[in-house]
Amino acid sequence: MALSDETETLASGLPTFARVGPRKDVKAVAALVRAHEVGEVVVGMPRRLDGTLGPQAEKVTAFMQDLRGPVRVPVVEWDERFTSVMATQALIEGGVSRRDRKASVDKVSAVLILQSYLDYRKQAT
Repeated sequence: MALSDETETLASGLPTFARVGPRKDVKAVAALVRAHEVGEVVVGMPRRLDGTLGPQAEKVTAFMQDLRGPVRVPVVEWDERFTSVMATQALIEGGVSRRDRKASVDKVSAVLILQSYLDYRKQAT
């Protein structure tokens, strides 16, 4: 998970979220949205290389649908292709050990997803 600063310019990571089950996951994310006064939720959509949606994307779509009621803010999808690869590469370049990289890839990926969304929105305005 990641949050942006108040100016919606810079993304920073939150601790990695351990999934429990759909209902509890929605409650936990909704609680974070309220606690951090989030105005919009960006969810990484796992697309195949050709851009189509696979089985994992169907699960993410269902999660987004379940989340929309409790969070009461827009929930948008954002293409997450290659973010794990980019996160791993950034960690390697940063000298992070293989053992520590495994624990950090999801957090760095979340930052990359949100940062690319923020950058896109800045360019669009």
